[in-house]
Amino acid sequence: MRILVSGWARIAAILALAVWAGAASAQIADINSAINKAGRQRMLSQRMAKAYFQLGQTVDVERSQRVLDSSIALFDRQLVELKNYAPTPEIRDTYLALQQSWLAYKDALVGAAPNKAGGKTVLALSEDVLKLAHQGTGQLEKHSGSNAGRLVNIAGRQRMLSQRMAKFYQAIGWGVGDNASAGELEKARKEFIAAHEELKKAAGESGPLKESLERVGRQWIFFDAALAQRGGDRRYFATDVAAASELILQEMETAVGLFEKLPK
Repeated sequence: MRILVSGWARIAAILALAVWAGAASAQIADINSAINKAGRQRMLSQRMAKAYFQLGQTVDVERSQRVLDSSIALFDRQLVELKNYAPTPEIRDTYLALQQSWLAYKDALVGAAPNKAGGKTVLALSEDVLKLAHQGTGQLEKHSGSNAGRLVNIAGRQRMLSQRMAKFYQAIGWGVGDNASAGELEKARKEFIAAHEELKKAAGESGPLKESLERVGRQWIFFDAALAQRGGDRRYFATDVAAASELILQEMETAVGLFEKLPK
C-alpha cells in the first residue's frame, strides 16, 4: 500500500514546525511547564536522529536539515532552562549528566556530513540522551505529586514515541539499525496505542482535549500506515514517514499544551 503525502500536507508540516517551536520558546512558568519541556527533550533526542538518518538517505533534504537545526537549538535552550529551574539537587544532577551526554551526541550530529558509520553512533547516543531526558521528566513528575503532572508526562511521551518510531524506520531503511531496531519500533507502536487510549479516558467526553486527541487519532491512521510500508521505493516511503511523523507531532504538541493547563 502506498501512502500519498500531498503537497498541502507537506506545507502543513512545515508550518507546524514553526508553530510548535514558537510555543516551546516560552519560559518555564510552573511545574507542569517544566514537565512539558523535560518531556519535549525526550522527543527531540529521537527527532534529531530521525532527521540525521533522513539526510543520510537524501530524504526531503531541505526540511530534514531544518528539523535537525531547529531541534538542536531548541534542545540547547531548554537544557539551560531545565538545569536552572531544577527544584532539587537530585534533579539538577540529572540535567548536569544530560549536559555531558548531549555534548557527545551533538558532536556526532554536526561533526561531519551524515554517513553510515556516524549513523550507528548517532543511533546509540540518541538512546543515551533519551534515558537521561526520561529520567529528568520522571523526577519532575514525582516532584509535582499531581495527576495533572502525570498526564503531562504521558502525553509528552507520545511525542517522543512518534519520533522514536520514525527514527527506527529511517535507521532500518538506511541500513544503520541494529538487531533491536525492528523490535523497538513495534514496542513504541504498542506503547503509543495504549497511552492514546489512556489519554482519551482522561480527557472526558467533550471539550478541547477530546477534540485534540481525536485529531491525533486521525493522524495516527496515516502515520501507522506509512510505517507499515516495506519494499518498493524505499526513498518514497521514507519521505512519507518523514512528513507523517511531523504532522502527528504537531497534533500531540497541541494536546500536551492542553494537558499542561489542567489544574495542578
